[in-house]
Amino acid sequence: MCRFFRYNGEREEIAAMLHEETGLWEKGYSRIAGVDEVGRGCLFGDVVAAAVIMPQGLILEGVDDSKKLSEKKREELYDVIMKEAIAVGIGTIDVKTIDEINIKQASRLAMKLAVEQLDPAPDFLLVDAEQVDLDIRQMAIIHGDATSQSIAAASIIAKVTRDRMCREWDKLHPEYGIAKHKGYATRQHREMLIEYGPTPLHRKLFIRNVMVMQQELF
Repeated sequence: MCRFFRYNGEREEIAAMLHEETGLWEKGYSRIAGVDEVGRGCLFGDVVAAAVIMPQGLILEGVDDSKKLSEKKREELYDVIMKEAIAVGIGTIDVKTIDEINIKQASRLAMKLAVEQLDPAPDFLLVDAEQVDLDIRQMAIIHGDATSQSIAAASIIAKVTRDRMCREWDKLHPEYGIAKHKGYATRQHREMLIEYGPTPLHRKLFIRNVMVMQQELF
């Protein structure tokens, strides 16, 4: 089970994940949103971003970069975050748009859409290594999903959301193993691309070089 409690200056190791948030609360910001995305490096499917505002001083034990957590733990924390958060927003950008505007711009647009869904609106953004195109004060933090609880919470929401989408995509294209590798360029995925060719949900700009490289191996 996930435990949560109010920050009171103790439990320093866990409270370290609130270092940035604590400094901002002390400056008078009260609705701090963590923002992160998943699926940026995939060959297949949408890019998904999430924005999360957690209550001031609330510590969720176990929250961390979603990539470091088991699927079971992510699902457990997803439910806790959705229950305890002041607001959660999710933004998705489809493959057609990714191919049109490039993945960097698509990721930033997904983040913008996620933030725009928040109600109440945030007064400060903590963003994982990116800039959100909104007139809201913000800070980009390298590896923020491993150092900020707010960003880590957004990472978990985005990851679980996209993984669930992958399970649905897998039903449409079961031969590719999307539910297993989540659209990343694993050996299995590359081999299936060579055997079956790309689907409409594959990112054309991403798979072009991958397929050339894979063919050179045979």
